[in-house]
Amino acid sequence: MPQRTLLIGNRAYSSWSLRGWLALKQTGLPFEEILIPLDRPESAAALAQHSPSRRVPVLIEGGSRIWETLAILEHLADTAPEARLWPEDRARRAHARALSAEMHSGFASLRRHLPMDLKREPEPRAYPEEVAAEIARIEAIWAECRSEKPKGGSFLFGAFGAADAMFAPVATRFRSYAAPISAASRDYCEAIFAHPPMREWVAAALKEPWLIEYPKP
Repeated sequence: MPQRTLLIGNRAYSSWSLRGWLALKQTGLPFEEILIPLDRPESAAALAQHSPSRRVPVLIEGGSRIWETLAILEHLADTAPEARLWPEDRARRAHARALSAEMHSGFASLRRHLPMDLKREPEPRAYPEEVAAEIARIEAIWAECRSEKPKGGSFLFGAFGAADAMFAPVATRFRSYAAPISAASRDYCEAIFAHPPMREWVAAALKEPWLIEYPKP
């Protein structure tokens, strides 16, 4: 096993894998990948070999396994502080962590009705009012962060960081389902898609042979 390995699922569908992968790429640390296609007969057994939770992502480093996304982000921030995954300012760092935790534990209706699907041709999908409320909350988060005109980039706290990694899959959902979002939100989504590691991920996702057909909620 190499010194550092990230276990991921299908790039086209695994939002949590995307989060961990983007954060790890941002550190510049060398790593290898193990990709396990999800929702296949052999998936559960393959995941069980590497993941205590049988979920992705999992960061394997030496003899340690870190199988929860926020824990991976915190570990990477400790390992590569020069990557500045969290803002240097203490108050802004707490803000970024709060937003990331909200993304981690919330927005269940958005996840259920608009699952990440990078292979989907952008097309609107009807969704209930609770999804619209969650989209409005996400837009408010983005607007609040970017209204402060953070230095060093066009992301939530300036340069690309952990909070952006947490919200990157939302940008894919907004694009895949042609969500009616504001011009400012579209601008942030475009910044996410223009980020070089994100471009690399999307290009690889489109080449994957596996398809997952999501049932409509």
